Parts: sequence; C-alpha cells; structure tokens
Amino acid sequence: MKGWLRISFILCICGFAHELRPNEPYVTEFLLGYGRNLTQDELSREIYPVSTYSYLATLVLVFLITDFLRYKPLIIVMGACGTLVSAMLIWTTSLTALQILEFFYGLYMASEVAYYTYIYAKVDKKYYPKVTAHTRAAMFLGKLVAGVSAQALVNLGLMNYKSLNYLTLSTQIFATAWAFALPQVDRSLYFHRQNYFEKNEQPTPIVGSSSPHVQDSKSIDSGISQNKTKYDPFKLLWSHFYNAYSNLKVVQWSIWYAISLCGYLQIISYIQVLWIEIEPNIEIAWNGAVDAVLTALAALMALAAGYIHAGRLKPLQSLLVLSAFAALEGGAVLLCCWTSNIYVSYVGYILFAALYAFSITVASAEVARYLEEESYGFVFGVNTFVALVFQTLLTIIVVSNSGFALDTRGQYTVYACYFIAASGTYFLSVAVEYLMNRS
Repeated sequence: MKGWLRISFILCICGFAHELRPNEPYVTEFLLGYGRNLTQDELSREIYPVSTYSYLATLVLVFLITDFLRYKPLIIVMGACGTLVSAMLIWTTSLTALQILEFFYGLYMASEVAYYTYIYAKVDKKYYPKVTAHTRAAMFLGKLVAGVSAQALVNLGLMNYKSLNYLTLSTQIFATAWAFALPQVDRSLYFHRQNYFEKNEQPTPIVGSSSPHVQDSKSIDSGISQNKTKYDPFKLLWSHFYNAYSNLKVVQWSIWYAISLCGYLQIISYIQVLWIEIEPNIEIAWNGAVDAVLTALAALMALAAGYIHAGRLKPLQSLLVLSAFAALEGGAVLLCCWTSNIYVSYVGYILFAALYAFSITVASAEVARYLEEESYGFVFGVNTFVALVFQTLLTIIVVSNSGFALDTRGQYTVYACYFIAASGTYFLSVAVEYLMNRS
C-alpha cells in the first residue's frame, strides 16, 4: 500500500471510531431518566450551554497547540475527551458533574481540528483532494452506522439508553488507542515551518499585496529563502489573516459561513429537548433513524453541492441560491417546532440538515476560492470561532436565565427567524451588488 494511502486509511479508521457514538441520539432521554431527577429546563439552561462556552473558550488555544505539538497528540486528546465524556455519562449524576462533562465535550469538538488538519501535514499536496474525501467519508460513515445501530438495538430490545453509553465508551477507547498508531508529524505550518518549506518549497505571501496568488519570480525566490532561514509563527499567522480578510469576498462568504454554522450548532444542540416537549411519552423514539437518514442525505447534498457548484455558478448566483436555501432552512425549523406531531418534526429536522449540508459546502468552496492553500485551516478556524461567538451570544440572549429564557418552542421560533433574516439580508446584498455591477 502506498504511503499516503496507508496514512489515510489509519486516519479514517480513527475518524470512523470517533463518530461511532450510538448513545448520542438518545442522550437527552437518558439524562432525563435513570434516577437523575433533572428537568428539561436544567438541561437547556444549565448543562447543554456549557459545551458551547467551552468550545469557544478552547478553540483558539487548541488550534495553536495542535500546530505546535504537530497534530497527533491532540488527536489522542480528542479520543481521551470522548472516553471521559462517555464514562461520566455512565457513572456521574450530579448537576456539577454533568457541567464538567459538557466542558470536556466542548474540548472534544474543538480538538477535531487536529483530525481535519493532520493529513495536510503528512501527505503530499497532490493527494489533498483524495484524502479529504476519505476522511470526510469516514466521519459520515461512522455517524451513519451509529444512528442505524442505535435505532436497531433499542427497537429490538437488545440495549436500553444506558447500555448505549457502554458501547460508545468502547468505541472511544478504541479510537484513543488507535490514534497512537498514527505516524508522527515532523513539520507543521506555523511553529515547525522550516521542514514544511523544505518539502513544499512555497513562500510566505507578501502582506498587503494586491493578490496573494500573483507574485513575481524574484519575490517567490526571496520568500522561500527567507522562510527557510528565519521565520516568526505569529507574523505568519497575521500574514494569513491579513491576506484573507483584506479581500471583501472572503469577508462576505466567511460571514455567511459563520452565520450558517452558528444556527446549525444551536439547532442540533437542543433538538432532543424539543422532541421530548412535543411528545414526552412516545413509546419508541426514532432519533437514531433520524440521525442515520439525515447523515446519508446530508452526504448526498454535499456531493450535489460540489458537483453543481464547481465551475457552474458565479459568486452572485451562489449567494442567491444560498439566500433561498436559508429561507427554506428557516421554514424547516418552523415545521420542527410548531407541529404537535413528532414525525412531522423529524421530517422538518431532516430537511433542515440536508439544506444546511448543501449551503455550508457551497459557502466553504466560495471561501476557499479566494484563499492561498496554506491558510485554509487557519481561515476556517477563524470562521468557526466567529460562529461560536455568535452561538454564545444567541445562547445568552435566547436560552439563559440572564436573557429571555424562552421555552424550547420559543427558542426554535427565534432560530427559524434567524435563518429567514439572514436570507433577507443576503438577498438584499445580492440585489445591491447586481445593480452596482449594472451601473
């Protein structure tokens, strides 16, 4: 097996195991039962928001540590956090312990950056598209298998909600142990850059240049020489930041990316609480099947977005499509929360997730269109951080007791209006840009 393919295979096994968490579709049902004496209100306002705050607080630090420690240690940390979260779900019951659990879950999500960026430091650039497809597919497959297996095990009476936690604990232990098999990385983009340049022979972009992609050969040779002999990681971070966000197109699409990701994270965080409110005494919860269906549909929609978007839509057309999709996402969320039929709510949620998968794929492609290749991870990290800032503000305003403390249906009505407002705002921006281009 070729070296890059072997590395991709090892990483894919790790990603598959990480996503194989069959307890997740039923976490809320588990926490509200089994003698914990928790209320839906405590879950929504005092426990689940902690992971949002933790994700935001740790993301920047984790990004820098990931590069400094060269990826592999943080993939191991991600597995360790997943193991700890699963163990605490089984063996802790107090409110404080569950809040600590949510902190580690936020750290778990922040550490995923190491999984997604490891491969770019370990294989040649010409294999990037293939290994990206492999690692993303592994994550999708893990989530799909988790949803199907969870639903089947519950329906057949082979496991209850608590037993699913033991299964998840075993997969997270395996993922952590498997991560030790990953080859060490001898270079990274910022803190171990000399080795990076010896392999890739790429210069640092000139800060303030009119186009980060166009430089004369003298500048390129100079850039390579300077970076091989002396470099400052924080100046390079600033260089990537400046070159990216001085481009208004990057700013425009990055804001869209952050707005969309924020809304998605907020909706998936509390959807199980909403379903329990709609149907508190359902005989069989089909959460696992819903997760499986939406994962498969989201993967298909992401593929469709890549096929339709690649070279076929101009930026304004892409923005117009996403404006329409955002309105549809808002409508799907309203369907989720205004119905009294749990199965209609399931359908609304699946539609929302499928539309989101299409939208975020297009938005990611548009951001990447204007970036130099080296800055992809950093820019998307910044955009994710902005999304988490938005999500934290939304949580404080809508969910927490210091804000409006809306009930679950009220929260989801706000989230639906959030997407509809984003749609209207970007539709107006498309109209204004179109008229300016015509004049």
